[in-house]
Amino acid sequence: MSMLVQISSLTKRYITTTALSDVTLELPEGHIMGLLGPNGSGKTTLMKILAGLVSPTSGSVLVDGMAPGVETKAIVSFLPDVNHLDRWMSVGEAGDFYADFYVDFDQKRFEELLAIMRLTSGQKIGSLSKGMVEKARLSLVFSRRARLYVLDEPFGGLDPLARSQVLDALVANFRTDCSMILSTQMVAEVERFFDDVVFLDSGRVVLAGDAEELRTRRGASIEEIYREVYGHVEAR
Repeated sequence: MSMLVQISSLTKRYITTTALSDVTLELPEGHIMGLLGPNGSGKTTLMKILAGLVSPTSGSVLVDGMAPGVETKAIVSFLPDVNHLDRWMSVGEAGDFYADFYVDFDQKRFEELLAIMRLTSGQKIGSLSKGMVEKARLSLVFSRRARLYVLDEPFGGLDPLARSQVLDALVANFRTDCSMILSTQMVAEVERFFDDVVFLDSGRVVLAGDAEELRTRRGASIEEIYREVYGHVEAR
């Protein structure tokens, strides 16, 4: 089985904190990984490193055999946890920007996703609700034919109907020649899509493995395991 992501002994230190400590994990091609943990556990830092936005302090990170950088940005489609679209842009102009920047952007796919999300290209980003902005951002990210999709809390601000639309888009977009890393605290709604799960706490991997094997071995759902691992922290 081909490994699209290989991380070994990854550590990331800032001036006063250690965001990640000795993280080792692998993600096979064609798999969806759930990256789980409470706020401050290191999920966003790990995703930014994979996206080539943050450099590790030590350790090895490979995406399709390459260290994160210019080359990997061409094959990694990253959804940050904060809105990165300018308010003055229309949805269509945001698509044009992506098309100019990423050679793998599929305009036809973008139009199909906008229809699924019930958005139009003429709508201004500044006029959209928080949930609609999230759907626009997801449409852009999923319109790239990337090898690796890295999604940081993609369901924030979405109501149940919108989450259902996003999950439908996630399933429709997924290909066997790509992989996906998805962080979320809405474990119950999403865990059925996970092939692998990684539980982070204070920058360390505290539990990881094949999702179905973990369910069988522990006799519990991933959501229930989440509650066991983090105790007072509630999964949604």
